[in-house]
Amino acid sequence: MKRVETCRRLLSPGAASAFLLVLATALGAHAASTRVVGTVKSLSGNSIVVTTDAGGESTLNLTATTHILKVLPGQTLKDAAPVQASEIKVGDRILAAGEPGEGNQTTASTVVVMKQSDIAEKQREEGDQWRRGVGGIAKEVNAAAGTVTIANGLSAGAKPILIHASSSTAIRRYSPDSVKFDDAKPGTLDEIKPGDQVRARGQKNADGTEFEAQAIVSGTFREIAGTVISADAAGGNLTVMDLAAKKPVTLKVTADSQMRQLPEPVAERLAMRLKGAPPGNGGPNPAGAGSGGAVSARAQGEASGGGSNPGQGQAGEAAAGASGPRPGGPRAFGAAGGPPDFQQILSRMPGVSLSDLHKGEAVMVVATSGTTTTAPTTITLLSGVEPILAAAPSGAAAATMLSPWNLGAPSGGEAAPE
Repeated sequence: MKRVETCRRLLSPGAASAFLLVLATALGAHAASTRVVGTVKSLSGNSIVVTTDAGGESTLNLTATTHILKVLPGQTLKDAAPVQASEIKVGDRILAAGEPGEGNQTTASTVVVMKQSDIAEKQREEGDQWRRGVGGIAKEVNAAAGTVTIANGLSAGAKPILIHASSSTAIRRYSPDSVKFDDAKPGTLDEIKPGDQVRARGQKNADGTEFEAQAIVSGTFREIAGTVISADAAGGNLTVMDLAAKKPVTLKVTADSQMRQLPEPVAERLAMRLKGAPPGNGGPNPAGAGSGGAVSARAQGEASGGGSNPGQGQAGEAAAGASGPRPGGPRAFGAAGGPPDFQQILSRMPGVSLSDLHKGEAVMVVATSGTTTTAPTTITLLSGVEPILAAAPSGAAAATMLSPWNLGAPSGGEAAPE
């Protein structure tokens, strides 16, 4: 395993085993018999208490001969720079080697530290890169050529995107029962199948139809459009009547599930795009009037920034983004004249909880595939989608609007190329 991958994985507590392997190789000269990897919990004199990635605690005792090195996210161990023990702070990531002592104590011969602030900055940078990337439903995969073609956009007229992967592209695959990016496992291009959801970060070409990928993450997910049968807030369960399958499905809802409500003007504009109506002057008016006539006074208030619910102040901006930039004003979402960035629209919508959902209410959901023993877990749920489902009665086309899905920004701990 490459050292650069392992150093970067100090960002991810779930990757401790990879660190131990490389540490044993890189620090083999020290003949250390104990390895410690985790997060600094407290410091006292020459002792550091570490919350290990295994869930326990370990105390590192520093001596005058302890080598202390600092690495930045993305650096290799050979780039590590010597630092003083005083630079280590609570919250920093630690990888150490040394001789075992009594209890959970270790006399450290070498300590590699990655600063919490450096990790946070790298996570912000990579989160922005993922958001500026591309995503959609895989239409065709050519592993031999190193390409994946994805469907893109909210209307049938949107051009597909050809994603190019190289030998340095980091490829990961989501677990069938987890919505967390850090639970995604290293994968290969040939694991991606048509119908899978794919997201990539890297560099687009001039017209946005091709993409050179630095990293790709994919997964098999369920896209469900339907109506609520029951919502159990205490148990974290939601049962929905799937319009396409014509049968009920029970979903888990966790703290990682993203649940949003579309204000009426936004939903109507997205419905118009699904129908193929041109945005701008030919589309609904700024107050949110769609094919069904004028919207309610509440929706008009939301579209103009009124209302008291969280997120209503952004509804007008999001509505503008759903049908193109406002004339003479700042561009809300997406490239000028192009389709909106639906995930940016979604991030500005007010949140909902299970207790807010009522029987018969229309929802669109992206969920994990689940296993034979576990129910699918909700990744993204949208309520307030009645106009969208009216535009796509089968629910199939509507549900794909949630791709590229949003699991929250990846933590930055993926195995990145050199």
